[in-house]
Amino acid sequence: MRGAAIPAPRLHKMPGMLFSAPPKELQGTDHSLLDDKTQKRRPKTFGMDVKAYLRSMIPHLESGMKPSRSKDMLSAHEVLQWSQSLEKLLANRAGQDIFGSFLKSEFSEENIEFWLACEDYKRTESDLLHGKAEKIYKSFVHSDAAKQVNIDFHTRESTAKKIKAPTPTCFDEAQKIIYTLMEKDSYPRFLKSNIYLNLLNDLQANSLK
Repeated sequence: MRGAAIPAPRLHKMPGMLFSAPPKELQGTDHSLLDDKTQKRRPKTFGMDVKAYLRSMIPHLESGMKPSRSKDMLSAHEVLQWSQSLEKLLANRAGQDIFGSFLKSEFSEENIEFWLACEDYKRTESDLLHGKAEKIYKSFVHSDAAKQVNIDFHTRESTAKKIKAPTPTCFDEAQKIIYTLMEKDSYPRFLKSNIYLNLLNDLQANSLK
């Protein structure tokens, strides 16, 4: 399963953070129940979803099929770089998607969704900041948010005040907390997960054919 690396998009930066794509609308349980969530069984369809995704990303070399859009294909070198840092993983659109699937299996996909939302927000034109800030706040930060992220009370209150006169940086404090949470908690587990190791092994094996 071999192909040309996906070109990394141009990204805005904040210390230790990178994002490129706006999030999808999400519905789910409150992140404050994360301890309970981690005890739930992983969806039975998760493995099948991953296999379907990999089949769509990587050509079947044995059958002689050629990818119609080689620029969208992953390479073993590219996937191996994801293990160097969370920043490099999230600089890649495919990396975002696969890491997002992993977080979904752990019932914590709100973290990457919020992070992506913040990056999209920072690229927003000034006259649209207020509406988008309200939407992000209600979706992820408010105490009753459907996808509430795990930030402290002070940061939650501070963010609520900032969005009353929104600027491109009003979510930076909360975004950094969530980045650090993913970096220290979810990312190390992702690198040891079957979803990552199987993808890397398959790509490396096919690169030798």
